[in-house]
Amino acid sequence: MILHIATFRWKDGVTEADVTELTESLMRMAAGIPELRSYAAGPNLHLRPAGADYGVAAIVDDAAGLDAYLDHPAHQAVYEQSLGRMIAERAAVQLPISQGSFE
Repeated sequence: MILHIATFRWKDGVTEADVTELTESLMRMAAGIPELRSYAAGPNLHLRPAGADYGVAAIVDDAAGLDAYLDHPAHQAVYEQSLGRMIAERAAVQLPISQGSFE
């Protein structure tokens, strides 16, 4: 299995309403992509200093599942409708995980 983590820093002017709308759109999108085994998205809680403004964590079975998720038309639509205009910086990493790692 693969854990895909993406973090974002927002451009100036991104509002709380923008972030709420994005989160709702991402969660609706995730519900329609069968390759996603687990999905979380939301603003950083800022429990520690520094860090990104927002994060997404997705678990898929394999590289083909990751490609299916990232290339899915619903994922592309969320990017085009809101996420793309909000991003100042993006970072991503994919980590191998074993089934049950987070149980």
